[in-house]
Amino acid sequence: QIQLVESGGGAVQAGGSLRLSCEASGDTFSSLSVAWFRQAPGKEREFGAFISWSGMTTYYADSMRGRFTISRDNAQKTVYLQMNRLKPEDTAVYYCAARRGSATARPDYDAWGRGTQVTVSP
Repeated sequence: QIQLVESGGGAVQAGGSLRLSCEASGDTFSSLSVAWFRQAPGKEREFGAFISWSGMTTYYADSMRGRFTISRDNAQKTVYLQMNRLKPEDTAVYYCAARRGSATARPDYDAWGRGTQVTVSP
């Protein structure tokens, strides 16, 4: 069974940066595809970025492409989301999710973390 714990959220001004971490335990992390989703107040959860189990493939939602970077360190069982040039519309709870097999932008993941809050002020 996979357990995921997100960290690194916080409050930042527009234009600033944050790095989120998603630490996994309980399963063979190197075989898992991992994604970041986010949910803003009053909105549905939306896909942000994914990274394949090997790290060779990444994919971003239009809202994140060019500003955010997803990466992984299999030795540390951690996936990161480096967020630069943050905007107020990036304010949301950010969730990481993991699954065996190919990564996907659909929320078809086996395990989810509890989320970490990111707040971006104007």
